[in-house]
Amino acid sequence: MIRVIHYLNQFFGQIGGEEKAGIGPKITNSAVGPGMLIDRLLEGRGKVIATVICGDNYFTENGEEGAEEVFLLIPRQEFDIFIAGPAFNAGRYGLACGELCKRVTERLGLPAVTGMFPENPAVELYKKSVYIIGTTGNAAGMSKAIPRMVNLALKLLRGEPVGKPEQEGYIPQGIKKNVLSDKLASERAIEVLFKKLRGEPFETEIPFRGLDLVPPAPPIERLEEATIALVTEGGLVPKGNPDGLESARATRYARYLVKDLEMLGSDGFQSIHRGFDTTFINEDPNRLIPLDALRRMERDGAFKRLFPHFFVTTGVATTIDNAKKIGKKIATELVSAGVSGAIVTST
Repeated sequence: MIRVIHYLNQFFGQIGGEEKAGIGPKITNSAVGPGMLIDRLLEGRGKVIATVICGDNYFTENGEEGAEEVFLLIPRQEFDIFIAGPAFNAGRYGLACGELCKRVTERLGLPAVTGMFPENPAVELYKKSVYIIGTTGNAAGMSKAIPRMVNLALKLLRGEPVGKPEQEGYIPQGIKKNVLSDKLASERAIEVLFKKLRGEPFETEIPFRGLDLVPPAPPIERLEEATIALVTEGGLVPKGNPDGLESARATRYARYLVKDLEMLGSDGFQSIHRGFDTTFINEDPNRLIPLDALRRMERDGAFKRLFPHFFVTTGVATTIDNAKKIGKKIATELVSAGVSGAIVTST
């Protein structure tokens, strides 16, 4: 009988939504939610013997201590496979799934598999050390993700060779393996070239990730006549977040008036960003939006004037498509207002 331990966050663990994201870890000796599908897929060969559940905020906000507290619940049970999630595009959930899978494989030497949307920020952190099945951006892809996760976990348990990412469904780990071919490299290259010219499907032996090519903006010729704007993806908003700007997975941006301010005070502004420790920013918001320094430069004539508003969004777990849309809207507004250049600060 194959024994599986499954990890879920508070939502998929059927405890609650964001209002329960701060709950500490707990363990239950049965399958919960998506774990029931794991049980069905095992078809009597095994079952989920325990489900570990923890709130997303609790795991991420308590750092190493929180992660270790959750992990220590796992070895209390004798098990064969660890499955986490899938986390889809949930950044905090992805961080927990990746970290726990990494600890299980490295410290317990047992198979561990999770699932995430390729743009989940945890993918870049854990794809080299953890098998991550590629998923859709939301739970609509649950029925396709979990079977792949289970199949890969069983293959790892049996010690069978793991195939290529496109065969098994996991996100590429950046590992290249040499294989023997009966053709010279030049022959293979010419074959691929001919296929490409004929419009036939082909596969390169060394794929590269596509990158956006953004041409640099021309320099500001007369800085002393320029209007400069401040933009940030660091989630800096007025106290209480009156406009309800998302703290993660942003779909929009906001702008706030600073025309009459010499600096940003901790009594008036706070960062609601969920992807980093905001303590130092909240102590002094000028560390993220350097209004105080730019006011001095403005008085000294380094540039003509500072734009009266700053623009803000949150970058954590924001999809590339949404990030592009937000960036274009901010840029359009700045250009329409005659802004010469912008200082964009990040976390």
